[in-house]
Amino acid sequence: MERVVKSGLGWRIGWNSAAPEFKGLVGTDDWAIELTEAELNDFCRLLTQLTDTIKQIATELMDEEKIACEVESDLLWMEVEGYPHAYSLRFILKTGRCAEGKWNDSAVSGLLQACETLKVF
Repeated sequence: MERVVKSGLGWRIGWNSAAPEFKGLVGTDDWAIELTEAELNDFCRLLTQLTDTIKQIATELMDEEKIACEVESDLLWMEVEGYPHAYSLRFILKTGRCAEGKWNDSAVSGLLQACETLKVF
């Protein structure tokens, strides 16, 4: 597999299978951080898990209700916050470099779709 970088309005994600350590990349138009393969796998898995949880909870909420939901692994902590149809995403990298990032609600659905097609997790 070659080097792939996908991007959209307010998000970007990448994969470079030839990189020795940091094969993944996540970020926005203003910042980015390289991730190990395990960190990128967790990032995509946890984002999917959060999205699925939001979909399940959505039926229990009134239209004006906001929600915050978080999940973590040994490598990452992630949180979504907002409405079921529009929520922001934050993450904290818990190992090694320790970093933090955030995507606005307008970027999350594109980032999620890119995670699902970037590589097979």
